[in-house]
Amino acid sequence: MTQRAETNEKMNGDLGKYDAEAIETRLYDWWVREGFFEAGKDLSKKPYTIVMPPPNVTGVLHLGHALDNTNQDMLIRFKRMQGYDALWVPGTDHAGIATQTRVEAKIMEESGTTRHDLGREKFVERVWSWKEEYANVIRSQVRRLGASVDWSRERFTMDPGLSDAVREVFVRLYEDGLIYRGDYIINWCPRCGTALSDIEVEYEEKQSALYEVDYPFASGEGSLTVATTRPETMFGDVAVAVHPEDERYAHLIGKALKLPFVDREIPVIADEYVDPEFGTGAVKITPAHDPNDFEVGQRHHLPSINVMTKEGKLNHHAGEFAGMERFAARKAVVEALKSHGQLREKGHVHSVGHCERCGTVVEPWLSTQWFVKMKPLAEPAMEAVNVGDIRFVPDRFAKIYQHWLENIRDWCISRQLWWGHRIPAWYCDDCGETTVARETPASCTHCGSAHLHQDEDVLDTWFSSALWPFSTMGWPKNSNDFARYFPTNVLSTGFDIIYFWVARMIFTSLYFTKQPPFQDVLIHGLVRDAQGRKFSKSLGNGIDPMDVISKYSADALRFMLVTGASMGQDMRFYMERVDAAQSLVTKIWNAARFVIMNTEDVTTVVTMEQAPTSLADRYILHRLQEATERVTQTIEAYQFAEAGKDIYEFFWNDFCDWYIELSKVSLYEGTDAEKAPTKATLVYVLDRALRLLHPFMPFVTEEIWQHLPHDGKTITHASWPVAVDTLRDQAGFDAMSLVMETIRAVRNLRHEANVNPAKKVQVVLKPETAHEALLQDTVAYVKRLCNAESVTVNHAANPPEERVTNVIAGVEVYLSLAGLVDVAAELERLNKEKLDLDGEVARLVKKLDNPSFVAKAPADIVEKEKEKLAMYEDRREKVLAEMARLQK
Repeated sequence: MTQRAETNEKMNGDLGKYDAEAIETRLYDWWVREGFFEAGKDLSKKPYTIVMPPPNVTGVLHLGHALDNTNQDMLIRFKRMQGYDALWVPGTDHAGIATQTRVEAKIMEESGTTRHDLGREKFVERVWSWKEEYANVIRSQVRRLGASVDWSRERFTMDPGLSDAVREVFVRLYEDGLIYRGDYIINWCPRCGTALSDIEVEYEEKQSALYEVDYPFASGEGSLTVATTRPETMFGDVAVAVHPEDERYAHLIGKALKLPFVDREIPVIADEYVDPEFGTGAVKITPAHDPNDFEVGQRHHLPSINVMTKEGKLNHHAGEFAGMERFAARKAVVEALKSHGQLREKGHVHSVGHCERCGTVVEPWLSTQWFVKMKPLAEPAMEAVNVGDIRFVPDRFAKIYQHWLENIRDWCISRQLWWGHRIPAWYCDDCGETTVARETPASCTHCGSAHLHQDEDVLDTWFSSALWPFSTMGWPKNSNDFARYFPTNVLSTGFDIIYFWVARMIFTSLYFTKQPPFQDVLIHGLVRDAQGRKFSKSLGNGIDPMDVISKYSADALRFMLVTGASMGQDMRFYMERVDAAQSLVTKIWNAARFVIMNTEDVTTVVTMEQAPTSLADRYILHRLQEATERVTQTIEAYQFAEAGKDIYEFFWNDFCDWYIELSKVSLYEGTDAEKAPTKATLVYVLDRALRLLHPFMPFVTEEIWQHLPHDGKTITHASWPVAVDTLRDQAGFDAMSLVMETIRAVRNLRHEANVNPAKKVQVVLKPETAHEALLQDTVAYVKRLCNAESVTVNHAANPPEERVTNVIAGVEVYLSLAGLVDVAAELERLNKEKLDLDGEVARLVKKLDNPSFVAKAPADIVEKEKEKLAMYEDRREKVLAEMARLQK
């Protein structure tokens, strides 16, 4: 069916400013209501799938989310128009520690109570209420951005089906010996009261102190000086270590030392872990409070003594210092040792870990936790990238991914929280054994007792997020969606979660589905402020994307974001660039109004198999094929910024600034027979250009497209343009290029001579004979676009007496300015042009006089340089002649 909206009077009337908010809201509601984004309606189409990185239900979307979602929507809309069954799965993440922290703070602020006052069940109910509130906020923001997601398949990481997948993965990994529970040094946040994985710790260089402490020998004769940055943990020391090849201490290995304050004896041991160059070359070994010391302790069968409480205070092992906060205890211990003459200190810079959520200094802490054995999972994940099953774009990020997996440690997956997936492990109160099960067990699998209690901890948020590409498709059930849409095609995300999320999705997918979760991983950079700084509350430089959309439009924000930087590069956010993108929206809108008002009698879809005969039509159709090919190639290569620049250049420059103006010759001055092909070309090119623009600017393109003759209901399902070889016309393009260059030359002369734009001028063109017929045939273009009263074209034309002149390749351009030109100013302009030409001539003469260049450069390069020299010399002669004429 071909149709043209009956309501195009809305665009023909006095529109004023483009009403983005009203149009965008109306169109998105219509798209969703009609089910245009729902996948699976035509199973003959090839599937194409993206799962949205689920934003946390902790607040609102930021500019990074806007960039990420726009990148994905670009691809989904592009592939949908290419004829794919395109599925984009939306959803949100429960974000365990982040959400719990926010809700706890809110409860404390509102009622002064803690989660412990409420109890687990009531507290979790409050978190679910928070989730519903903020999930709705996120949904509205995703809609406002124009994301063409399939809302019928929206998921949440704690949905029943996804929770089933989490239990299945935990149980199978446990049954396969890849999940275990044990005592291990973990990263502990005393503020959040939970374990953290290595990648939830952010490190900062801090100016601190290195303390040298004298540990007396048990024999009472002398002491050994030990270097440490943490004297407050000395109560957990179980040895002092030196390097086995350090001659300074070789005779002391095996001797006993007395630990200050507690008089417990500890041995001097030898271990290659010790750096003889660090401090004194002798270090204390505290297995319960340092991961490296823990490994040393394991090698030497040393005990582990935990001297810290969960709240970060020293416990009973610290004697007189028990109950003190760890940093206050450090000061007290230092002062006490100084008073006994047992301590010296000096400045020292070292890296200190902080909780990424609250900023508290992390405590390495010996604790009983659940872990995933990583080496067996990491190796296939590295191999998948090495053999090309998974590709990073840009590829430099593959090295970051590989480096992390090569140096991976076992993953601590238990968290001391209430919000999240509770660990499916039950402990028997009678025999003490552990039962891990998919369903809540009625009795102990070891002794049959019914006295069981479930583990209080929940799983790391990233445990469930790691399953996102396949759990959202219905796994572990063999659902239709899983069979059709998995593996997915592309993942788009920021480089900062390659470790947190990307790697974990890859190894879990390979292990459980035997397939990579996606083919390509697109890594985009950060969006920074205009000064290159990260957005942060402390700097007060945050920008809400919804505010930007309200001020401009979703189309403008989207276009600015995808053209702001190449894939993988950080971008600086300038509001001026959004303003420039909004100018494009306005340009498109106004161009469409012109086309629609002038083509009301074009009521059926225009097909164009052969180009019309007019030069302007041939030119724009040729450029359309070039733009179509280039935009398609760059989107396919994930070069969104380049694709945006290409379509911008075509629409703004070729179509609006040139073709629309050229079309007025036939529209306003031609016969009906001359007008018809121009009208068809206007409609055809606008239709194709809107399709090319649609992935970037979905709203304005849909609104305009509805007012053109079209097949189908929506541009979202319109076919993607394909370059048509019969519409390519290099000769027509080259010919039009000369005409355009001539028009520019006349316009430049008018500008330089300060001729009032409203004044008609007389133009004389003196072309080489090869160009004469072309310029005679296109006089109407020059006349209209240069506001000329007359245009004379003759290779033997006599230039006007009073004139300004411009010389382009093959054409001398004269503008008669009798009584209007300032001769002195024109001489000054010509002299400047002569000086520029002198410089070019001198440069080329020097280059061609260089025997080395002539001998070594390819012959065609040398010939081109000679041609350029001849052209510059010819132009200089004409400029000199004109200067001589004016000087008379």
